[in-house]
Amino acid sequence: MSIKVTRKDQSEANENIIRRFNRKVLQSGVMATAKESLRFSKPISKRERRLKAILREQRKAEKTERIKLGLR
Repeated sequence: MSIKVTRKDQSEANENIIRRFNRKVLQSGVMATAKESLRFSKPISKRERRLKAILREQRKAEKTERIKLGLR
């Protein structure tokens, strides 16, 4: 989807053209759909979630062990 903005006449200021372009972009909803696609992430499988949770627990245990030993 493309948005075209042309000069009304040769004496039209650049600021007016930019203002009209920005208005058309907001009204078309292009930015909203682009932001939605950035936020989407594929759902993680149950196996991957389980593996990440195990790694998290191991790292947490290692960290607490280091703190107990006074290494960190």
